[in-house]
Amino acid sequence: MTKSELIKNICLEYPQLSSRDVEMATRLILEYLSDALADDERIEIRGFGSFSMHVRPAKLGRNPKTGEPVMVPEKRVPHFKAGKELREQVDWAADGLQGATGS
Repeated sequence: MTKSELIKNICLEYPQLSSRDVEMATRLILEYLSDALADDERIEIRGFGSFSMHVRPAKLGRNPKTGEPVMVPEKRVPHFKAGKELREQVDWAADGLQGATGS
């Protein structure tokens, strides 16, 4: 689902909200999450999951074109860990799909 699809779906579910307000709220939430991660803060949304920053250490890689060894620098990457309720909901949905396909 894209951000625009999310906004559209929320507007369909809650017609009393204007698409402009939903778009602004979505943008602000994502902006706050991005800023918090950039400041190395951990974000926890109970029942959904947590976001944190992980560090990938520097490593020796290869240039795919020439095959030469290249030093790949250390990198900070966002990490998401699903919460228990989200894991259970996704697992339950997967179980329902497997039952429908006969697996």
